[in-house]
Order: sequence, then structure tokens, then C-alpha cells
Amino acid sequence: MDDTPWQRPAALAPILADAAELGFAMSCEERTGSLLATLAASKPGGRMLELGTGVGAGAAWLLHGMTASSRLVTVEADPKVQTVAARHLAADDRVTFETADADAWLDAYDGPRFALAYVDCRPGKFHRLPDLLDLLEPGGLYVVDDLLPQVTWPGDHQPRVNGFLTRMPEQPKIRATPMRWASGLLVGARI
Repeated sequence: MDDTPWQRPAALAPILADAAELGFAMSCEERTGSLLATLAASKPGGRMLELGTGVGAGAAWLLHGMTASSRLVTVEADPKVQTVAARHLAADDRVTFETADADAWLDAYDGPRFALAYVDCRPGKFHRLPDLLDLLEPGGLYVVDDLLPQVTWPGDHQPRVNGFLTRMPEQPKIRATPMRWASGLLVGARI
């Protein structure tokens, strides 16, 4: 079976071209992106959250799957890379860009819960997982990637991943499945 995505967001190619020009090598892998679009489509009218916008590849995939009444909040600490995302995606009124440290954003957020959270940074994955799970509505989906070794990982990163995978089965608010696929994923549902 060829698991190459059948459809890609129109904005993806220019986003990835800008990422290459910047030397940004941490964009979401295309199979992961296709899954994000599928999961977003399963939440019509839902509120989506992305922690770690990067240059916007994951956001492009989420928007690709979202319905017209869905909304996406995407949070990124580095304004330089988030500018790329905004350049290609800000015309879509379903997306709101927050330039903030994810820890600070988690501290300050007091709005409605989310139907899906895609976490592509340390807060909400390697620490503050309970805080992130509290932001999901019942049945809300939790998606993380990059759980298999990546060339962009710092030398001390594998123990973080190992600890995360060890702690996940003990989390009382989520049912999750790790997947040795794409960049290494975990998909869970808030219970």
C-alpha cells in the first residue's frame, strides 16, 4: 500500500520552500499532515489547537481538513518562523496566530475547550500534559509526532521521549495509541 497523501494543501509547497530557504527542518511530515487533515475533518465546527506552529506546515494540513465553521488557534514562540506561516495562511479567517511561549500561553488561556490538539513542542507533550488534556473537550483528540529519532533532535532528547511514552499509559484522562509510523505518532482521545 502506498501511504503517500492523496491530496495536499495548496499552501504546503510554498511553505516548505520558504522553510528550506530559512533552513527550518522541523516541519510536520506529510503522512502526519494527512492524518491531521483527516482528524480535523472528523470534528466539524470544532475548535483546534496547535502548539508549535513552526512555519505552518501542520497548520496548513489542519486547515485543509477543517470545515468552514471550524477554528484553529496556533501558538509559536519564534516570530521569525511564524511569519512564514502567517504569510501563507493568515488570509484564512479560521486561523488565529498567537506568538507566545507555549508554557505562558497555557498559563494564560481561559477560553473554551478544544476538539483537537496537535502538540509539536515540549509543553503539552514532555511537560504540562495534564494542563493540555484539561483543555480538550470530552472525546477531543490529542496528537503528537516526532516520537521516533529525528536528525533535528538534540543529543539529550531521547530520554524525554522515553519518559513521555512511559508515562502515557498512567494518564487517567486519555486513551491513546502509539504508532511506529511516519515520524512516530501518538493519537489519543480525552475521556
